[in-house]
Amino acid sequence: MSENKHVRYPATMSVATLLLVAAAFSAAAAGGHRGGSSPSATTKAVAAAPRPVEIPFPEAELYLELNNTDGDLGIHGSIDGDAWSLLTVEDPRERTILRLSAMGRLRQQGMTQLFFESAEPTFDELSPAEFFKRFPEGEYSIEAISLEGDILFGDVMLSHVMAAPPSHITLSGTPAARNCSDTLPVISGPVVIRWDPVVMSHPTIGRTGPVEIVRYQFFVEIDSTKLAVDLPPTVTEFEVPREILRLGNRFKFEIIARTATGNNTAVENCFLTR
Repeated sequence: MSENKHVRYPATMSVATLLLVAAAFSAAAAGGHRGGSSPSATTKAVAAAPRPVEIPFPEAELYLELNNTDGDLGIHGSIDGDAWSLLTVEDPRERTILRLSAMGRLRQQGMTQLFFESAEPTFDELSPAEFFKRFPEGEYSIEAISLEGDILFGDVMLSHVMAAPPSHITLSGTPAARNCSDTLPVISGPVVIRWDPVVMSHPTIGRTGPVEIVRYQFFVEIDSTKLAVDLPPTVTEFEVPREILRLGNRFKFEIIARTATGNNTAVENCFLTR
């Protein structure tokens, strides 16, 4: 009675290696295996199999986001390029941290753009030190198999240097509250929100190092309405449009400082209007 045997590949086998092995077995199967033929047929097929083309992803990012107000950290990713059916992400120690495989009709159609966010437990549940240990600093490898059998790749650096939070925030000259649970300032007339430029790394979270802010992101929201604006690093103020202020009298806003390495540091707050 014959046994069914399954080939088991190492967990660290790369997408490129899997492609070559698959091509080799396909070539060997196409050529057939007759009695008396050389036992090295598969080896020869590996040598004869065409190597897949390596194509860099036009967009491949991994970065960290710190909510300095709520006290939490998460890892985010953004990947875009040609259609693929299998994608993996490995950390600097070559440990797979993400593996996505399209199935059935979606595998035939292919995947392209991908954006993801991890869960963001508070520091009471997962301390910054444990978070950084879980996602070590260094080069992460992103690889995918395209629908044509080529290799899509991106090597990205993940940094533990986080920007200091935007500080000394004022609303039309009135100091902001500590958070949305504090006594909120009541603003009359135009609402102009200002903050100091971020020029240093975070004093207590992450690794100390040079920081270059490439942009600020400003959000203001009320109920289901949310306005998002990207600002250059030289602009550290924003006037909330009157059209937004007419929608109510309690607003939440967020300021995000984004570094050249991609990491984000966010602060949130609220204000009232008359």
